[in-house]
Amino acid sequence: MNDKERVKLSKVVEKMQLENLTPDIDTSGIWLHVPDLNRSALQLTGFYDQFDNDRIQVIGNVEFSYLSSLSETERYERYMQLLSKNIPCLIFCRNLQPEQKILDLATKYQIPVLKSKNSTCAFVAEVVRWLNVQLAPCIVIHGVLVDVYGEGVLITGESGIGKSEAALELIKRGHRLVTDDAVEIRKVSDETLIGTAPGVTKYFIELRGIGIIDVKTLFGVESIKETQQIDMVIKLEDWNKNKEYDRLGMEEEYTEYLGNKVVCHTLPIRPGRNLAVIVEAAAVNHRQKKMGYNAAKELYRRVQENLMKGDDDDE
Repeated sequence: MNDKERVKLSKVVEKMQLENLTPDIDTSGIWLHVPDLNRSALQLTGFYDQFDNDRIQVIGNVEFSYLSSLSETERYERYMQLLSKNIPCLIFCRNLQPEQKILDLATKYQIPVLKSKNSTCAFVAEVVRWLNVQLAPCIVIHGVLVDVYGEGVLITGESGIGKSEAALELIKRGHRLVTDDAVEIRKVSDETLIGTAPGVTKYFIELRGIGIIDVKTLFGVESIKETQQIDMVIKLEDWNKNKEYDRLGMEEEYTEYLGNKVVCHTLPIRPGRNLAVIVEAAAVNHRQKKMGYNAAKELYRRVQENLMKGDDDDE
């Protein structure tokens, strides 16, 4: 298992702003491998069949109230049984505070006990969503990812073809950069791919002849975005006069990443073409298609109607 398929517990603590009630335990040395959480209600009653000890264990109002109804000795035994299962951590929601002897027991078993101010349902939903992204299958490809009118456009092509220049023009036109040069693509579901920037190159663009520029510094925070769903791919290539390019767009072409298909358009590059405007048009057209309107099919329908009308007139 590589680093792309696991995440440090300390990152969850930082992301969710959790309070560590056992500060002597280093959360950076604990790795999470699954995006699921478990509310420990059944386990606290003593039922451990099918128990997955790789999951974060969560205690909310219901579980806490049940434990409070037990005698001190019985409550201690239930906590001891759970903490001895080598779980990643135990999290109390709604600012619930466990007894000091429970914290001492957790320290004995080296299980971090954390606290969240959020409601249990909201906390579980947000952590699962975030972990699904962090633990999703991941690949890194060469390209540029931009948010154009809310559509995630992945621009690919050979080095020097003009990807970064197109991205820069799009940024100047009010769109947002996610990443340049290297794109981390994560498969969060069978329909959804999420693109992010590697930490080292985040917010930077390389322009040949100028060098590295910091988009966030030059254009402001409104010009960048942390993550973006990938909705379409624009593949740039040198114009080949011997190649037949699609001029109608009746049928969608696709490319595949991590088993997911994404709509793909091939744009031939030649002097005088404004790539930024073309990418904008492609993004808006893609949104229209998702809303049920296809310009190519509408044109085909009108042509067919005119032909039918012409035939009727001839008769």
